[in-house]
Amino acid sequence: MSEKIVYTTAAVNTGARAGESHSPDHSYEVNIDVPKEMGGEGNGTNPEQLFAMGYSACYHAALDHYKEEENIDNDSQVTLTVHLHKDPEDGGFKLSVEIEVGMKDMPEEKVQTLADKAHTFCPYSKATKGNMDVTVKAIPYVEGK
Repeated sequence: MSEKIVYTTAAVNTGARAGESHSPDHSYEVNIDVPKEMGGEGNGTNPEQLFAMGYSACYHAALDHYKEEENIDNDSQVTLTVHLHKDPEDGGFKLSVEIEVGMKDMPEEKVQTLADKAHTFCPYSKATKGNMDVTVKAIPYVEGK
């Protein structure tokens, strides 16, 4: 890869889906647990939740980029849902993602246009392109969501 690296991070995990993950300097630590829906205790977060949080924040930053480019200061919200599926090809699992974007006092068609642009710009979207099903959908803005 010849592009200039502008930031690097890492995470350390022990115990897989029933353990803990932390940054190498221990400034951030989380307990990881199997969700109740998968037979676990559900006493911690899980990789899918962490992926959803990271992807939603990154995607929202990409959306803000295009809002700024078009001088739009309407409040926006991004809800990113991660689904864990059984993978019939190898018996393991795979992910799919739904991205829902709402913007206060903005026509749905305009929100969809901005949402689609953000999807082409977001580093997570670029990384997942062709690797998982991702849908992007404009939805009504919900105050206080």
